[in-house]
Amino acid sequence: MIFKKKRQPGWLALGLHQDHVDLVHIKRAANGRPQIALCDSYRKEDSDADALARLRREFKLDRFRCTTLLKSEDYQMHQMDAPNVPAAELKTAVRWRLKDIIDYPVEAATVDVLDIPVDRNAPTRNHQVYAVTARNDVIGRCVQPFNAAQVPLEAIDIPDLAQRNVAALFETEGRGVAMLAFDEAEGILTFTGGGELYLARRIEVSRQQLKDPDAERRNQHFERIALELQRSLDHFDRQYHYLPIAKLLLGPLPQDTGLQQYLAPNISVPVETIDLGTVLDFPGAPELKHPERQAQCLQAIGAALRDEEAAA
Repeated sequence: MIFKKKRQPGWLALGLHQDHVDLVHIKRAANGRPQIALCDSYRKEDSDADALARLRREFKLDRFRCTTLLKSEDYQMHQMDAPNVPAAELKTAVRWRLKDIIDYPVEAATVDVLDIPVDRNAPTRNHQVYAVTARNDVIGRCVQPFNAAQVPLEAIDIPDLAQRNVAALFETEGRGVAMLAFDEAEGILTFTGGGELYLARRIEVSRQQLKDPDAERRNQHFERIALELQRSLDHFDRQYHYLPIAKLLLGPLPQDTGLQQYLAPNISVPVETIDLGTVLDFPGAPELKHPERQAQCLQAIGAALRDEEAAA
């Protein structure tokens, strides 16, 4: 084409929710620091496809590399020993093993594989991977409104990896971080190091439960979180002793719930609540200075932090 459309750098993430769509575009500055060029939310007045079509026209989405996120209930992560096969055959071998693990025909599954780094000083250690599975019809339902709206979807991400991308911005060399962030349904706990995901778990406490006005119930939620956190930290230390965890990062919350103050004396690593302004620039989205806005858009921001060269 003589007049080829100019492609925008970076990734644009579209987070579809029940009543709104989050839209985040991130590009890298010359020094490599991520910059949020766009962060906005739009109320859905009709279907997902109608909302996406409106956004496609308004933002010329065909000029972006677009990604979206599955919901937590739409996929599963299975940790397993890596098959001893060439890299080109890994996904096929993992798919074969899944036949005895998932409760539906493997032919009806979409499968991807995430490598879990091994100890460089112990090459004989068992190499493990995560197999991420989703039903084909779930993927179809995810893609359908984008196709109907003619929005070019180049990748589908999962919240665990979006959170990994955020946590990686707070890492220090040779040390890992745990990160716990809450959404409307649950808490997602990830352990990362060197920009890679080692472990992901769920804590069945929602963002709303952290704000429970009943102090006794709220403390019960905090106790549950602390117990699950310490169990997970102990498990991680046994399994990945070669990667010390420097701290626990708490995702931003709409208000001070007292969770950080509760956890600090009750778990074995330092606890801090993140502020995205320390690792990201957002001159075009000043509302992200507020923790409430950071909390709402955290997963979309993480999805838009995909590696510039990442394959779909």
